[in-house]
Amino acid sequence: MNSGSGGTGVLGRRMMLGGTVGMALAAAGLSASRAWGDSSFRENPFALGVASGDPWPDGVVLWTRLAPQPLAPDGNGGMPPYAVEVRWEVAKDDRFRHVVRRGRTRAVPELAHSVHVEVSGLQPGRHYYYRFQAGGVLSPVGRTRTAPPPNSLPKGVDFAFVSCQAWFEGFYTAYRHLAEEDVDLVLHLGDYIYENAIDAMGGVRKVPVDAELRPEPMNLVQYRNRHALHRFDPDLIAAHQAHPFALVWDDHEVEDNWAGDKSKTDSEPDQDPAVFRQRAAAAFQAYYEHLPLRLPNKPHGFQARMYRRLRYGRMATFHVLDTRLFRDDQPCGDGTKSGCDERLTPGRTILGPEQEQWLYRGLGRSDTTWNMISQQIPVTQVDTDPGPGQSFVMDFWDGYVDARRRLFKELTDREVSNPVVLTGDMHRHLAANLKQDFDDPGSPTLGVEFVGSSISTTKDGMDLDPSGAKLLAANEHIEFTNFQRGYVRCSLTRERCRADFRVLPYVTTPGAPVSTRTSYVTESGHPGLQQA
Repeated sequence: MNSGSGGTGVLGRRMMLGGTVGMALAAAGLSASRAWGDSSFRENPFALGVASGDPWPDGVVLWTRLAPQPLAPDGNGGMPPYAVEVRWEVAKDDRFRHVVRRGRTRAVPELAHSVHVEVSGLQPGRHYYYRFQAGGVLSPVGRTRTAPPPNSLPKGVDFAFVSCQAWFEGFYTAYRHLAEEDVDLVLHLGDYIYENAIDAMGGVRKVPVDAELRPEPMNLVQYRNRHALHRFDPDLIAAHQAHPFALVWDDHEVEDNWAGDKSKTDSEPDQDPAVFRQRAAAAFQAYYEHLPLRLPNKPHGFQARMYRRLRYGRMATFHVLDTRLFRDDQPCGDGTKSGCDERLTPGRTILGPEQEQWLYRGLGRSDTTWNMISQQIPVTQVDTDPGPGQSFVMDFWDGYVDARRRLFKELTDREVSNPVVLTGDMHRHLAANLKQDFDDPGSPTLGVEFVGSSISTTKDGMDLDPSGAKLLAANEHIEFTNFQRGYVRCSLTRERCRADFRVLPYVTTPGAPVSTRTSYVTESGHPGLQQA
């Protein structure tokens, strides 16, 4: 195993955000400061921290949620049933001597007293510091970074991507390390929460005694509390406070393996699509309330649009996809199957017609060196049977073969520049070549796919597990897999895209170190994986 540098980054070397993160966060009290008058809060209203997201060249969205009691059973976070004024400031420096933007907004109970401030008028490609104030209490200081000018060609773009963080299956140590990485952006590719019912005696981290937190969420109060449980973590707070995020959901933000308006087949009352839509609408709202998302991503009941693009100069376009809300149902009853002809049915879609055309148009018009397709589930073929037969996971793109064929045809016909797929969901690291015909190893390579492991889900794991060994034996185009917890750090230049697979030896106890297990590169104009 390669040791990797770890990278303390600007944050770790200088101040960890003006001293407001660090060990103060570990107590989750955040040692909030007093400012702008006397406090009307007996407890810190910024216990869930601050965050920024979706950077544009001229601005970002800033987020916080007022919640002095984040795990209050009623889902209101200890807040009163009326709006509260929140002030915000953006400055060039962490001491706010050079404030460039400030304003006021309202935190309303209808959105769990969350605020989403879309700041504009900033300079491209630079760091800014921000903070909020409510009831005389000053929030911790967050740091963010705007995207580079649209037509510029930066020397490089550094980012990381993460997914899958079941709070009760492990500590978020990976986020503590990610907070100290020097990256421009963090992509979260889904499973920000896990909806599973929590056994009071099981798991790694014990759930507070309040039984309201343990059942599988079905309504808005329960989803709010499940988000607060995951969000009320000092390491996750630190990562959000250090970097802007771009987030999109997968399945566990609602329910395992949901598809469109169809629930997973079980004995729950949401088997009726109308009931499931109500449940999903509650989940969508709680997701928006707890994350730094822009107004176009605000759901309206069961209607939501999470797919969007972020441009980083002429270096990269991030095409952020939603592979849940618009897909057809999984074929052959879901699960892992062999001999499922339904998965081959022409016209099956995982993105829906509108999102497909949006993606194809954007890929065809893109003038950036790299086109990063950021989404949730493996695009590459994942045969799970190392024998003479084949077996596939119906929830993956393998269950939607014609949708993958259409995507690959568009990549070829439109001569898309350097497509790289970024994926979560699998709870394992994986690097694969995207082949025009996966059953013919000699067929052209169209691009590459990097899959990131989970932050905590499935506990510690191991380097090469039995399932990973089977994947390598059955899929010649898959060059690497690892079943430890961690994240992927990527660096883009005009010449190459490099992915460092960062791993932790354990997450069932806190304090694990981080290292780089291996690194792969793909060169501009020459699709295919090379070990760095």
